[in-house]
Amino acid sequence: MNRKSRFFGVPRVQSAVALCIAATSSAWAQQNPTEITITAEPPILVSGFDGVTRQELPISVTSISNATLRDIGAQRVSDALRLDASVSDSYNLPAYWDKLSVRGFALDNRYNYRREGLPISAETIIAMDNKERLELLKGTSGVQSGISSPGGLVSYLVKRAPTSSGKTIRDVTLSYGPGDNRLVSADLGGRFGDGTDFGYRINLAHEDLNPYIRDTRGYRNLFALAMDWRINSSNRLEWEFEQSHYEQIGVNFYSVLGSDPNNGRFVLPATVDGTRNITRQPTSQPGVFDGLTGTVRLKHQLDDGWMWRTQYGTQRLRADDRLTYASGCSSTQTKSFCLAPMGNFQIHDFRSDNERRQTEAVHTELSGQADIGGLSHYIKFSVMRQRYIKQMPYTAADTLLGSTNSTNGGLTSPSGATQYWPNTNASDYSTEIAFNDHLSLSKATAAWLGLRHTQLNRSSIMTNGDGMVKDERGVTTPWLALSHQLDANYLIYTSYSEGLETQSAPSSNSYTNSGQPLPALRSKQREVGLKNQHERAQWQVTWFDITRPATTDAGTCDTTASSCTRKIDGQAHHQGLELSAQNTLQRWSFGGSAMWLDAKRENATVQSALNGQRPINVPQYILRGMLEYHFASLTGLRSGLRLSREGERHVTNKDDGNLILPAWTTVDATTHYDSKANSVASTWTLAIHNLANKHYWRESPKEYGQYFLYPGAPRTVRATVQFHL
Repeated sequence: MNRKSRFFGVPRVQSAVALCIAATSSAWAQQNPTEITITAEPPILVSGFDGVTRQELPISVTSISNATLRDIGAQRVSDALRLDASVSDSYNLPAYWDKLSVRGFALDNRYNYRREGLPISAETIIAMDNKERLELLKGTSGVQSGISSPGGLVSYLVKRAPTSSGKTIRDVTLSYGPGDNRLVSADLGGRFGDGTDFGYRINLAHEDLNPYIRDTRGYRNLFALAMDWRINSSNRLEWEFEQSHYEQIGVNFYSVLGSDPNNGRFVLPATVDGTRNITRQPTSQPGVFDGLTGTVRLKHQLDDGWMWRTQYGTQRLRADDRLTYASGCSSTQTKSFCLAPMGNFQIHDFRSDNERRQTEAVHTELSGQADIGGLSHYIKFSVMRQRYIKQMPYTAADTLLGSTNSTNGGLTSPSGATQYWPNTNASDYSTEIAFNDHLSLSKATAAWLGLRHTQLNRSSIMTNGDGMVKDERGVTTPWLALSHQLDANYLIYTSYSEGLETQSAPSSNSYTNSGQPLPALRSKQREVGLKNQHERAQWQVTWFDITRPATTDAGTCDTTASSCTRKIDGQAHHQGLELSAQNTLQRWSFGGSAMWLDAKRENATVQSALNGQRPINVPQYILRGMLEYHFASLTGLRSGLRLSREGERHVTNKDDGNLILPAWTTVDATTHYDSKANSVASTWTLAIHNLANKHYWRESPKEYGQYFLYPGAPRTVRATVQFHL
């Protein structure tokens, strides 16, 4: 019996329950302003760490509540996580899935995301309408994930039914902007049945997309259902289901200009109006992203406080990946647009329709407290089996449309030929066995021990049969931490953790080691933190040091057979300091976060010129801040400002002239008003983003051999009203 049938013969959870509820409630509660940081009442527990609050945990964690998501109008995870100074964009295109960096390391959309504790693929656009909270566990995440990038782990938690039998949720939201976007959504929840044993939460959303960027129309839909059944005092069954559809014309980046003949270096073009779209063509087609995700979970309370949980989750993704994009200015000048004044470039139309991705996982764990050796232990043992399947169309089509320029746009030459490229199918199977122990060494001191073993079976092959890759290996990642409660408000901790990534040489005959697995990329992190939390104020200081092996290509690496070799070449070394704080003083609320990052390449021998250099598109520092005032003259009215500043970053490396992207700063203004009329409560929001209408280059990634630039959003306005019926 093969691996697939032996484990994944479990019946799939693909059911939806239709509910028709006709009820209203006149109860209303004042909406409290919520920020990134956690309020003292009630403490929010961190998912994956039973009974542990963020203040107690020896990890740097950002938790973003639903109230904050609603305040900022977050429709994507990038909207929310940009509130944190440790997060920046990493080739993050509109109308495409989010690509972010944490602590200077790009997150892997395949391995660095979780939903309700189970792995999901973020190779799609994930709706936020049904999300109760987002968590970001910063740094190497081997304690939570066997294979992942060392930046951090993003976890989604969905909205659930109210726990109180007398509470119902009837929220309707209308939103306009930014641009001409128009959103209507509903959030319904309550309990029913004998003893209100059953609970439900339904989220519906439709949005017509017509953002500030010209000629990028589209739309999105979401249906989500979460239910629970209190079987008895010891057993609880929970299940969630969500289906999403997203369709929108994509937008490509700008690029640096070709080398100046006087100094032989690339040129940074002047900033542009972020509303411009220089790649839109009559033949452009929208990208399409469909998602179907379901989870079922059983919780069983055992004797002596022990808990057994088991859950199964499945995710089905379908995508039509389509983009009209710019690529260099000729077949021989591929890294940049041509030099000013026109900034000419070639324009292509890329299409890869009917891409399919499937993720399945079964996870079971046993947790509880035990006294061993005179010490109190909170122990957790878990096993997870998961698989990821990527099925691609036989070819991807790339059509050269002609050439145009960044000054005027438009198509200026006849269409060119279409090239067809074979795609790559892939399958990953893994089994993860994890053990965690939280030891109470004294009333104030605790030790944290974690060990995770991952057995990985990975394979891929091009759709034409070439480029077979197989990778089978077992990896173990430890986590050790020590925390000490200095007093009721101060916690100091230190930790050591490891994470793993796997890579293979590209499946191309130009590589001497084509398709061969490389040694595991074992990242290592050391972290020291100090946390303080009072009733109305809290802050944290964190120092981290992360090393991760770096890969490079040795040789000429042209199209000639066996012309280069992919190998490990030194390491990326990122160390930095993170600060975060929040305080409430009378009618003022203020807070923010900051990160200083010293990132560089070390010990490279093939690319020795990169030693000591900062990686491309990694800012030296990031600042986020907010200030909000609650008016005494009109109860429920509050206004505030948000500031974002990102330091300068490298656009090119030393070989290409060390081109620098200047630091930039934006300020957003928001006003919220909670009112009540005729027994109907409502929350009104008016937000102005980029108040000064600053033109700036937001980020500068190097992808697919080209230096890219993406402009920041211009001044936009968003108006929202939410009715609490």
